[in-house]
Amino acid sequence: MPILLVIGAASWYFLQTQNSASNVEDVAKNEVQTSQKPAEEQPKEEKATEETNEESNEIEKTEETKAPEKTEEPKQQETSKEPKETDPPKEQAKEEDAAAASKPKKQETAKDASSYSDTIGLPGKPTVINGVLLANKQHPLPETYAPGESQEARSAFEEMRQAALKKSIDLVAFSTYRDFARQKELYKGYVAKDGQKAADRYSARPGYSEHQTGLAFDIGEAGQEQHWASASFGETKGGKWLAENAHNYGFILRYPKGSESITGYMHESWHYRYVGKKAATEIYKKGITLEQYLGV
Repeated sequence: MPILLVIGAASWYFLQTQNSASNVEDVAKNEVQTSQKPAEEQPKEEKATEETNEESNEIEKTEETKAPEKTEEPKQQETSKEPKETDPPKEQAKEEDAAAASKPKKQETAKDASSYSDTIGLPGKPTVINGVLLANKQHPLPETYAPGESQEARSAFEEMRQAALKKSIDLVAFSTYRDFARQKELYKGYVAKDGQKAADRYSARPGYSEHQTGLAFDIGEAGQEQHWASASFGETKGGKWLAENAHNYGFILRYPKGSESITGYMHESWHYRYVGKKAATEIYKKGITLEQYLGV
């Protein structure tokens, strides 16, 4: 009996040991499986969650971006309309202001050039700019200035006359130098005949005449006396030749058409002024007056 009890106890102990070992393995397997499954499944869940979050974020972003676009479009249209309505008037206003600012200057220049100044008296010496003697309503000559007819100007005229004769044109200088006293006499007669306002347009007051410089030549054509000291001289053969060739000999048409506001006198097709070949050629090519050439 004791032996049987020992054997029975030993068998029971062996069976209990085997069962506990298998249970430990099962528990271990279960622990490994539970520890591994969450590790495998957790990224999937996290990914799914992240993807869901990203999708929701993208949807929110899309909704956010769409919403401003709808609200911003009218603003852009409104702001784009405003410059169209306001900008052109500003530009036009600037242009009109600039034009308005320039117009009075032209009027003032014309007024000053065509009228005498009450504050300017006869000077002690003539005005010479860049070697060129100037005489006009703003730059008078001394009463005692009496150089006589310029010999240089006369020589240039005779050279020009010879060139014109080759074209069957006989030029005549019918009036050149006039002293102060002679100009005073002539001007007084013109005022008595036409009035001072009219006389000031075509005749210089004493001390203001270019003829007193000895450099001004009133030119006509022999056999065409009816056109002397007349605008019609410019339409004659001699007048046209002179207008096209005088600069080659140092003469300029002193009072061109449309320049009364600059020169101070009405157009005179017969009145030529000697300034030398260089100045005359530049003035002729540029189509300007003596005042413009001298910058006054």
